Amino acid sequence: MNGKEGLPVGAVVIGRNEGQRLERALASVRREVGPVVYVDSGSTDGSVALARRAGWNVVELDPSRPFTAARARNEGFERLIGRSPGLRHVLFLDGDCELEPGFVAAGVRCLEDEEDVALVCGLRREREARSSLYKRLMDMELQGPTGEIASSGGDVLMRVSAFREAGGFRPDLAAGEEPELCSRLRKAGWRLLRIDRPMSRHDAGEVTFAWWWRRSMRAGRTMAEGVLLHGGKEGASSMRACLSALAHGLVLPLMTVGLVPFTQGWSVVLVPLDALSMAVRIVPRRRALGASLSDAVLYAAACFLGKIPQCLGLLSSLARLGKSRPAS
Repeated sequence: MNGKEGLPVGAVVIGRNEGQRLERALASVRREVGPVVYVDSGSTDGSVALARRAGWNVVELDPSRPFTAARARNEGFERLIGRSPGLRHVLFLDGDCELEPGFVAAGVRCLEDEEDVALVCGLRREREARSSLYKRLMDMELQGPTGEIASSGGDVLMRVSAFREAGGFRPDLAAGEEPELCSRLRKAGWRLLRIDRPMSRHDAGEVTFAWWWRRSMRAGRTMAEGVLLHGGKEGASSMRACLSALAHGLVLPLMTVGLVPFTQGWSVVLVPLDALSMAVRIVPRRRALGASLSDAVLYAAACFLGKIPQCLGLLSSLARLGKSRPAS
């Protein structure tokens, strides 16, 4: 069997056309955990054959249903627990990530010591982050403070009992399945932690402006789903994010253009003033996380410009909701 025998933790790795990144991902978990299941979402690059040649347990998702990361993780979990029912913890890892040595052991100790903790994540970084502007942005986006957190990303060590109690990920969500599950876990009284330990190294591959734009739109859809699925206290942070996207990505541009005839064009100063006010808030926070001044300014600029695609993603989610409602 691949992996370390006798550990109370197994792994679910998901991917689609990850190529060499999948090889690195599977090799990294081999050293750290017990049983491993690889779940493939319709790859055409030989990923399934690669995983099988290496001796991994492979699940190929039925293409008659939409592929989602949530569905892949759920089906991988069921295969993993069906074959190893005694597992107490499960590591979820995306196929474009490498697991850092030592994280699983540190995470398991945390879960074993603190019975009210549902999941543990660690520090994530982007591979070859200095190779492009967009990978620098990704590297900063992956970083966050340690301690108790509101939600995790796709790479996470989860308590099996908590995952089962919550009912797993919502398989119908194309994005935002991690914060949605974390909301349900917190509602049930569980705590979520990020420990000060390297966890994984992400590889975004060849990234472009179009990639960044689509990712920002997906963030907007995630915000909308957070509000629609979780009202009250749990949905408050998503609501604030939605209002921010609408204010900076829709209201401000429309107001700037609409006031041009009445201000002799001076309304255009609203845009740089808004960008400056956002930078004043964001730059110190990124600096506190260890970013250089230039990286912190770059991050603030991306946050400002990203409000437009976020707003578009948000509005697209609301439009789909309207179409799905039955006519009265």
